[in-house]
Amino acid sequence: MPKKVLITGITGQDGSYLAEFLLDKGYIVHGLVRRSSTINFERIAHLQERIELIPGDLLDQSSLLSALDKTEPDEVYNLAAQSFVPTSWSQPVLTGEFTALGVTRMLEAIRVVNPAIRFYQASSSEMFGMAEESPQNEHTRFYPRSPYGVAKLYGHWIAVNARESYNLFACSGILFNHESPRRGIEFVTRKVSYSVARIKLGLQEKLKMGNLDVERDWGFAGDYVRAMWLMLQQQVPEDYVIATNITHSVRRLLELAFAHVGLDYADHLEIDPNLLRPAEVYHLRGDYSKARQRLGWEPAMPFEQLVAAMVDSDINLISKGTSRAALFAA
Repeated sequence: MPKKVLITGITGQDGSYLAEFLLDKGYIVHGLVRRSSTINFERIAHLQERIELIPGDLLDQSSLLSALDKTEPDEVYNLAAQSFVPTSWSQPVLTGEFTALGVTRMLEAIRVVNPAIRFYQASSSEMFGMAEESPQNEHTRFYPRSPYGVAKLYGHWIAVNARESYNLFACSGILFNHESPRRGIEFVTRKVSYSVARIKLGLQEKLKMGNLDVERDWGFAGDYVRAMWLMLQQQVPEDYVIATNITHSVRRLLELAFAHVGLDYADHLEIDPNLLRPAEVYHLRGDYSKARQRLGWEPAMPFEQLVAAMVDSDINLISKGTSRAALFAA
């Protein structure tokens, strides 16, 4: 009997890669989708005949109960959130409703419908924020520096509390930055790859950026969804840092992306003070030793290969016609 899964955020970058991965594993895949005038199914268009989409909303408890009743999942992956850090400053309350309280609503729905459901919570390296040590591991103290980071921390701790209080099989993956050609165009890696493609094709001259010295631990989203699945296959539910243990600056990202198409980033860069965050997180680097030892997980795609793949994808996308150029914008 094949396992059944419910994925929130299935139309996003991680959701689409996870759906592909689980379909290949023989799962029956259901995706929770909100009714919205701006919803974008492009990331899962190639999968839609193989998955079932269920209406539901992390803001609406009854819809979550109904979705669980209908799909009877063995596993739930909660990937939905307001996940763009800059937006969390302008919409902190909405970010809290989705990214924090939404986790509580789903856990409560699981507790009511079927406490045997295994639950994955998408936690974030932004919870570390102003990190007191580097690299960061499962024991590093949290110090979030944005409404998004604070909301993710609530979601993380409410999952821990559900595990310890109600004996739910709840795991959190503390994922460091993970990218792909399916990344939303508002995120810095995709903004860079998309702009580099447009500059190479003669469609724009300059790229506006903020702080170039910020350093992040960037991996490939397709690698990271495998870690999510591995967490829910263990005998005991635990939390894991998923990362590469290597950092790169935004400046290095620019160098690689422009060099891939034979350009010098300095010739096309414009620093915009409006793009600086109110409270910056300067350095994040994850120690994934526990995931390697307990899950047998390792990142596979190097950063340089990832950047090149994103630039090539955007060149191909834009070359097909500018009307399709923002297909994967979130």
